[in-house]
Amino acid sequence: MKKVCTFIIIMVLAVALAGSGCTEKGASTPVLKNQEKAFEGRHLTVCSGAGLIKPMNELIESFENETGADVEVRYGGSAEIFGILTSKECDIFIPGDYYYTGQAMERNYVFNESVENLTLHIPVIAVSAGNPENISKLEDLAKPGIKLALGDANGPAIGKVSEAICEKAGILPEVENNTIVRTATVNQLLIYVISEEVDATIIWEDMASWGEASGKLEIIPIPEEQNEIKTIPTAVSVYTEDPELAETFNTYIAGAEAKEIWEKWGFEPCSP
Repeated sequence: MKKVCTFIIIMVLAVALAGSGCTEKGASTPVLKNQEKAFEGRHLTVCSGAGLIKPMNELIESFENETGADVEVRYGGSAEIFGILTSKECDIFIPGDYYYTGQAMERNYVFNESVENLTLHIPVIAVSAGNPENISKLEDLAKPGIKLALGDANGPAIGKVSEAICEKAGILPEVENNTIVRTATVNQLLIYVISEEVDATIIWEDMASWGEASGKLEIIPIPEEQNEIKTIPTAVSVYTEDPELAETFNTYIAGAEAKEIWEKWGFEPCSP
């Protein structure tokens, strides 16, 4: 049975409510055709960015059904799950930004050859339905009186990314002045905007496909030249006690079968 561990209370509420340059290492093929129930009774712990909760839940359920493995997933901000990785408590590391995987590679926390790029993470501006403050572009986030929620720059990947986007646009001081709350996960940002506690936020584009967002928010694209589009990678921890199972899962979520699930949840695939 799938066990989902969450660290932030508002993450539970989220569940209840419902750079750039991405390249592939090589064409992935289905890995489970000859693996049916091959991992019965074996355990795997996945550390995943909280913004990936929808596709990851579906991917894990499919993997468990096909292999018999027992997969536990721990969701959190990218910085948070990086800490879990360093404490040797996860087998698979999937942050919301390649930056954290790069750090893990430099410090020998993951097998470098196991790194697979899964999909793109595209930041967008999200406003509550009706867009009462008439926000139409990035610069509008700097207007006096706008109430913003942003991810903590030391927490979820979206926090660091949002800061970089606003700094590049030359509006970071004004945006920081307008920010009334900073969150530990990107999922919390979704709650703040759909509950109309803030006028706008910056989240990942795929989150607009979540059922709890339906009809409750509007998405404003950020032009590519202003944006900081990221790559979501996966990697096997050097501390895994079951490298065969870990590598099989790692390959599976980057394969052709998994691609359909990523796209179903609004994720844009990596370019070949």
